[in-house]
Amino acid sequence: MGAAEAGRAGLLADGVAAHAGTDANAPVAADPGTRDAADVARGDEPYYLPAGGEVALFEQCHARQLAVMIKGPTGCGKTRFVEYMAWRLRRPLVTISCHDELSASDLVGRFLLGPDGTVWQDGPLTRAARQGALCYLDEVVEARQDTVVVLHPLSDHRRILPIDKTGETVVAAPGFQLVVSYNPGYQRMLKDLKPSTRQRFVALDFTFPPPERESAIVEREGGVAHSQARALVALAQRLRGLHDRGLAEVPSTRLLVAAARLIASGIAPQQACHAAIVAPLSDEPVLLAAMRDLVDASFV
Repeated sequence: MGAAEAGRAGLLADGVAAHAGTDANAPVAADPGTRDAADVARGDEPYYLPAGGEVALFEQCHARQLAVMIKGPTGCGKTRFVEYMAWRLRRPLVTISCHDELSASDLVGRFLLGPDGTVWQDGPLTRAARQGALCYLDEVVEARQDTVVVLHPLSDHRRILPIDKTGETVVAAPGFQLVVSYNPGYQRMLKDLKPSTRQRFVALDFTFPPPERESAIVEREGGVAHSQARALVALAQRLRGLHDRGLAEVPSTRLLVAAARLIASGIAPQQACHAAIVAPLSDEPVLLAAMRDLVDASFV
């Protein structure tokens, strides 16, 4: 199966990523975004349902020191896949949530004022390079272009990170791999990566899994009966058909799992779907009414 089909995997909600700070006097990205090799080795296996050759392809990219770019809609499980691969490869994982105020210093590091004077503190990208970790930049297109350029020498054959402020050149340790992700459908008219950046990555295209596979995921992760999982996925299929009618974002597998968990807790299916699926998708009255009608028709 080709890379374009690799994303048909049963992936679940994207994990909470570390947020690189923008305060010039604050530490650069808190360590909760980093899982070291010992944590990975003793941690539980992240739930992931492969669909084709995406696992083997990622492993070969890792072995050959190739950077990976994962493209797919919100909530299709890009982050879960990276977590699973870090566990499978027994590598530390450093996760960075990108945003439009993310600076190069947030990634690389900065001088901080301490009780004993000015000291240098590595940023998450530098720490990952030194540790030989998987460094995952979630929604990379949200970062400024001048920030993204910092990734270039780490994502090609050089595998180095020059630190202009200290004059040091960090050579990436064995096992280091750069992984980025973004939602191309949402960003197409707003932001995009430069060709000089895109062509440094091997790309995996992700999408929502087929109904049977998605039902298995919702059943397992949501803790509901198979029939309820199937009904939620069938509802999602109908709601995704509203994309051409003005719905900016279609319901993700993540939202289906959230609704399933509410149902499993005793909340009525209609109420759970209204709260966990319909309301997060839109504030437009006409679309809300249409989605509520579909929910009511799905759970009679």
